[in-house]
Amino acid sequence: MRKGDYYFMKIFKRMTLAAVTGIFFMTGITETHAQSNEEALQSTENKIKETEKAVQQKEKEKQSINSDVQNIQSQLNSLHTVISSNKKELASTEKQISEANKMIEKKKKEIVLLQEKVLSRKDIIENRLVALQQDDKTSVVIDTLMNADNFGDFVARMGAVTTLLSADNDILKQHQNDLDQIEKDKKEIDKQEKVLEAAKGSLAAKQAELDKNVAKQTATLTTMQEKYSTVVNEIDAASSEKANLQSELTGIQDKIAKEKEEAQKQAEQVAKQQATEKAEADAEAKRQAELATAKKEVKTEPKQEVKTAAATEKKAAVSSEAKETKKEESTQKHSGKEMYVEATAYTANCAGCSGVTATGQNVSSGTHKIIAVDPSVIPLGSKVYVEGYGVATAGDTGGAIKGYRIDVLVPSESAAKAFGRRTVKITVLN
Repeated sequence: MRKGDYYFMKIFKRMTLAAVTGIFFMTGITETHAQSNEEALQSTENKIKETEKAVQQKEKEKQSINSDVQNIQSQLNSLHTVISSNKKELASTEKQISEANKMIEKKKKEIVLLQEKVLSRKDIIENRLVALQQDDKTSVVIDTLMNADNFGDFVARMGAVTTLLSADNDILKQHQNDLDQIEKDKKEIDKQEKVLEAAKGSLAAKQAELDKNVAKQTATLTTMQEKYSTVVNEIDAASSEKANLQSELTGIQDKIAKEKEEAQKQAEQVAKQQATEKAEADAEAKRQAELATAKKEVKTEPKQEVKTAAATEKKAAVSSEAKETKKEESTQKHSGKEMYVEATAYTANCAGCSGVTATGQNVSSGTHKIIAVDPSVIPLGSKVYVEGYGVATAGDTGGAIKGYRIDVLVPSESAAKAFGRRTVKITVLN
């Protein structure tokens, strides 16, 4: 391996190593970022699941509390209905008590009147009793009748005594009746007062118990409503957290998608770069192989004598031996030399083309590997390896082929146009 080839391969290996290292580095970074994002994604998804579970639990708790609230509300409604009914009953009882009190007051007034009548009769009765105690009743009656002036007076006296005695009996009877009625009315009043007071007390106790139950149920309802409100707030907070986590998840997913897209682009770029480097390496290997083969062929095949148009016009002063020496020196000077040249293509089968090179070689068949060169740069007759063309003979010249310019022979004009104008690397083999 020549020094130039060794240097090229060394540089190529370094570039390849650097590219591979960069690829691994970028891949590592991408994988690290991807792993980190995947972990963040998994963590966020777990948080969302936990939040959803919490929301579900709170929703169940909310439903349970709502059911309890409805039950308590129903109980309160029933209690209020009972309270309303009890209040109506209490109002009716109070009305009855009021009417009873009016009746009692009336009875009391009647008792007072009866007591006054009894008191007034008491004096009469007491006086009659005193008179009866002083005189025997029978003797009084007899004296009254015996003192009559005549029979008519006797009859009159007899009627008066009877009337008197009957009146006394009526007075006593009425007096006793009034006393009995007074006692009866008193007992009835006492009974009514006790019944009404008991009813009022029962209703009042019932009302107190109802009020107590209402207060208890109201307190429970208030607690349940507060708990319900707390659960609703917790659900709202959890839902808000879920929304935030979902937004965060979407951001992470977008980031992952972008990183994957970027990684894909990098991978494609790396693959493209690797393919390019491989193609270049394969081309270089092929070139080196062709070059080695060409060198072997050049070493084994005899040197062809190149006839030039100028060779036919030999000058007497220049000998054949001198020309040969000059050619060998020129060949040795350029042998193994690598250079970059501007290359175009031409064909022997064009309008006005003779099909004969400057060295007198007929190339009209189009199968020859011939290049036109500037003899001052590349000696005529030299074997030259042209990148992308192969090993050719420097066997032609051209008016436009000056300096680092070559023209490669191709079979047709279309092939010449397809070749175009390009910069290629050539190696002068001998």
